[in-house]
Amino acid sequence: MTLYILLLLLAVSVISHSIYIIQYFHTRSKKYFNGFLVTTLTNVASSIILSIYALLRPQMIRGLNLNVILWTFSGFVMFVLLGVKVAIIRKIIQRARDPEFYHYNFFGKKVYEDNVVKKTELLTIIMTIPAFLLIGAYFVARLINIFLYGHI
Repeated sequence: MTLYILLLLLAVSVISHSIYIIQYFHTRSKKYFNGFLVTTLTNVASSIILSIYALLRPQMIRGLNLNVILWTFSGFVMFVLLGVKVAIIRKIIQRARDPEFYHYNFFGKKVYEDNVVKKTELLTIIMTIPAFLLIGAYFVARLINIFLYGHI
C-alpha cells in the first residue's frame, strides 16, 4: 500500500510540475517558479525513496498490480485534461461577456473581436482531444470492467 501511495505521489508531482512550468512560461510569475521548484524537490525525493524501496524490497516491486497503477494514472490524467479544457472554456466565456471584446454592428447584432479566443487556447483544446479520448476510454473501460466483473 505504501508503494502505491508513493507512486501516486510521484505521478501527481510530475503532472503538477508540468503545469507549474507551463504557467511560469506564460506569466513569468514568481509564484509558479516557486511551485516548480517545490515539485522538482518532491519529484527527486519521491524517486529516491522509490529507488531505495525497490533495492530493499524487490519482491514488492514484482508484486505490483500494474493494471491498478495504469488505471489510476489514466483517470488522474483524464481529469487533469478535462480541467484544462474547462478552464480554457471558462476564460473564453468570460472574455466573450466583456464589452472590451465585442461591439454592435449597424443592425444591432453583437460582433466579437478576433482575440476572444486566443490561438494557443484553441490549439491546446484541439491538440489534447486525442489524448483525452484515448486515456478517457481506457479509464472508462476499466471502470465498467470493475462494475461488471469486480476486478481490474
